[in-house]
Amino acid sequence: MKTHPAELRVDRTVVTVTDLRENDEDRYWQSKTPLERLEAIETHRRIVYGYLSTPPRFQRVLEISRR
Repeated sequence: MKTHPAELRVDRTVVTVTDLRENDEDRYWQSKTPLERLEAIETHRRIVYGYLSTPPRFQRVLEISRR
């Protein structure tokens, strides 16, 4: 069951300090397919930046200069 990114929030009050040599998360992510990893990255990006469906676009700026 996938959760819509709008329903997810980042808990910025939790801080965890771990030894990088003893990280069980590496085994978890290594067990996932590349597609599952990319989907997780996209979900995390949307949560952090607060995008609902598509990210905002840059405004196009056109400037005409004379030669």
